[in-house]
Amino acid sequence: MTRSELFNSIRKKKSYLCVGLDPDIDRIPKFLLDYEDPIFEFNRAIIEATKDFCVAYKPNLAFYEAHGARGWESLQKTLQEIPEDILTIADAKRGDIGNTSGLYAKTFFQQLNCHAVTVAPYMGEDSVRPFLNFPGKWVIILALTSNRGAQDFQTMTLENSKTLYQQVIEKSRSWGTADQIMYVVGATRPQELVNIRTIIPDHFLLIPGVGAQGGDLKKISEAGLNNQCGILVNASRSIIYAAAGEDFAEAAGREAHRLQVQMAEILQHHTL
Repeated sequence: MTRSELFNSIRKKKSYLCVGLDPDIDRIPKFLLDYEDPIFEFNRAIIEATKDFCVAYKPNLAFYEAHGARGWESLQKTLQEIPEDILTIADAKRGDIGNTSGLYAKTFFQQLNCHAVTVAPYMGEDSVRPFLNFPGKWVIILALTSNRGAQDFQTMTLENSKTLYQQVIEKSRSWGTADQIMYVVGATRPQELVNIRTIIPDHFLLIPGVGAQGGDLKKISEAGLNNQCGILVNASRSIIYAAAGEDFAEAAGREAHRLQVQMAEILQHHTL
């Protein structure tokens, strides 16, 4: 999916919502366990209920890999269920030496046909560049995450007075273009978004942490939006676990719609 296609979807739906498809077998409604593939049935219902309100879906690979081969089957069927005009993000956080990264890239871009994949940049350029060799695909680099442990390394001040995450962004932005690279920036750190926008004004940012993690949608939107929207705000648990009964999908749809309405109002007052 190209940048213009993504931007058109955002304008059409008046939304920059990304729904995280993180199906925990211990949390999905119990009646689904009677199905042959409970994870897929859960995801199928969530997608059907939320597809009109979001522009991206982000399955976290851990929730599928934990079930071995059956989990991969669930993931493949889930991806096939997602409409073609919605961005699919494999939240895999991969990153390894060049030839290994190349195989990871083939897995997510060719075998699973995802539009984007999250990568860890710790091993440097040669661990990320193989992902950039696929036209029309997106590489989403971890920059500043929303977890507490982010302070262990990401916010460390270096000898050049920059933080480590700033160094990562400044270095990696030269590896590709704003049509290829996005960055993960946690919603729990809106104060950092203004600074990040001075470094990468044109790139899209994937922003997790709204909903269960307490990120403030209005604050992060004010800090992160650019003239092509430039942000995808992810919500996972607050949507997919909005209810635990047979009405779980309807509840997920209502929560996704609630966020979309807020986003539409924000976009109305922002120049795109």
